[in-house]
Amino acid sequence: MLDEPITNPNELYTHAVLLILGAMLCDSLDGRVARLGGRESLFGKEFDSIVDMVSFGVAPALMVLFLILNPEESIFFKKIGWFLSFIYLLCAGVRLARFNVITHPLVYPAKIDRSQKDFIGLPVPAAAGMIATLVLLITNHDLQRWAIVLPFLMVFISYLMVSPIRYPSFKSIDWQTKIRIRTFVLLLALGGFVYLYRQYALVLLFLGYLFYGVIRFFLAARRIRKRSSGTVH
Repeated sequence: MLDEPITNPNELYTHAVLLILGAMLCDSLDGRVARLGGRESLFGKEFDSIVDMVSFGVAPALMVLFLILNPEESIFFKKIGWFLSFIYLLCAGVRLARFNVITHPLVYPAKIDRSQKDFIGLPVPAAAGMIATLVLLITNHDLQRWAIVLPFLMVFISYLMVSPIRYPSFKSIDWQTKIRIRTFVLLLALGGFVYLYRQYALVLLFLGYLFYGVIRFFLAARRIRKRSSGTVH
C-alpha cells in the first residue's frame, strides 16, 4: 500500500499540511530540549532559522502557489503567483533574521524594547500554520471556491511578519508553570474541542492568534493617542 502512487492531489496537500504542523511541534520543543541539555548555541539558532525557512517559508508558499495560483494555467497567474510566493518567502526570511538579531546576546538595538517577552511581528511558524490549516480545510471539505482568499491572506500575513505588532510568546511556559484550576479545566475543554473538531478548531485558533495581536496593537495605539491628547489639553 505504501508503494502505491497517490492519485488524489488533496492527499498530497493533507500530507504536506501534517508535515508542517509536525514541524511546528518540533520547533516548539527543540529550544526547550537544548536548554534542558545545556546545548544552546548560536550555531544551533542559525541552523534552526534555515530549517524554519524551508518548513514555514518555502512549503506554505508552494502550497498556495499550486493550489490556487496555478502557474500552468496562464501567463498572468504564472507571474503573479510566483511574485506573491516570493513576497511571502522574503518576509519570512526578514522575520527570522530580525528575530536572530534582536535575541543575539551581543546586539542591543536602541529602538527595541526588551522588557517585554512578546514576539515582534507574527512568528513564522504561526504564519505557516494559518496557511496550512486553511489549505487543509479547503481541500478536505470541497471549498475550492474559497481558495481565492489565500493569496490575499498570504500578503496580509507577509506584512504582519515584518510589522511592529507584538504577539504573545509561550516560551516561558514549562512543566513548573503554575496555573489556576479554572484555567486548567478551560485548557482541557479547549483541547477536547480541538481534538473533536480539529480541522475547524485549528483554523479558528490560528485566526484568533493572528487577529489578537492586531486588535491589541490598535487598542494600545488608541490608548496612547488618548493619553497624548489629554496631556495636550
